[in-house]
Amino acid sequence: MKRLVLILVLACPLVSVAQDLKTKEIIELGKYYSNFMFGTEAPSSTEKALGIGFDGQMTKAVAFIKEGTRPKNKLLTPTYLTLPDVTTLKILYMVNALHQNPHKEHVIEADRLVDSLKTIDVPHNEMVHEYYSILFTVVGNKNKPFNLAKVNFKMKDYGLDTDEERAIFYLECMELCGSEIFGYMNIVKPPNTAKALEYIKKFPSFDELEYYQYTDLHIKDFKLVLFNDKPAESYLDHYLDKLYDTLLSHLLCLSEGTKNDEKIRDLLLGSILKDASLYDHTGNKATLEKIFQKQ
Repeated sequence: MKRLVLILVLACPLVSVAQDLKTKEIIELGKYYSNFMFGTEAPSSTEKALGIGFDGQMTKAVAFIKEGTRPKNKLLTPTYLTLPDVTTLKILYMVNALHQNPHKEHVIEADRLVDSLKTIDVPHNEMVHEYYSILFTVVGNKNKPFNLAKVNFKMKDYGLDTDEERAIFYLECMELCGSEIFGYMNIVKPPNTAKALEYIKKFPSFDELEYYQYTDLHIKDFKLVLFNDKPAESYLDHYLDKLYDTLLSHLLCLSEGTKNDEKIRDLLLGSILKDASLYDHTGNKATLEKIFQKQ
């Protein structure tokens, strides 16, 4: 019996995730995503046809892309906020690679790109990043006007079992939130702090905490390519720097208002603004140190 089992194992070697998926189906899903991820809405007949006859392993990825390309979609519900299975993560990783491909200096034929990606093992945190990056990018593109004031993300309900997964979820969401105030704080002169504060009041909460009170960000760093044709870089250097930018913008908005002393104190002491152990991940280190020297 043991010899028979060994023969069966040798005859049926383990297959890496996604290797048995059909390249043409992934390419079709990628084209649909690229065509309709921004403002354009897919014709109902086109949406209905997407996924017909596809491999069953594609079902969740197809549902995610269909929902995400609808105006005022439901991506901010537990169905889509919940981290999907590894096969779905890998499919969406390849869909985004197809979307980025035409914008690179050296474009690869779509079928060659997908076939090469199917055979590699992508680090888990990189796929988690890609999933929530797509999700919050699409929310920003489609769900207008921006207003997450009534949203409370219950991250432990979304299958986010590790500090790393929850931190990635949080930081991807805050990338979207920070982009909403960037222009008011960095482009107009002087900064329009009143308008920026209006948007900050529309930021979501996380596990019942104000956005700035989420501080579980001491995770193991990892590298990935964040910009086309650029080397891989530190995940934390990029995303924590953006988060510190947002927090300091919030601080400036409060400092230019009146009767905000208690809010300023809460922001300074209840956020990572005070966490010197994370300052090496931001270009705002000198500013932060000066603020707390004064305090």
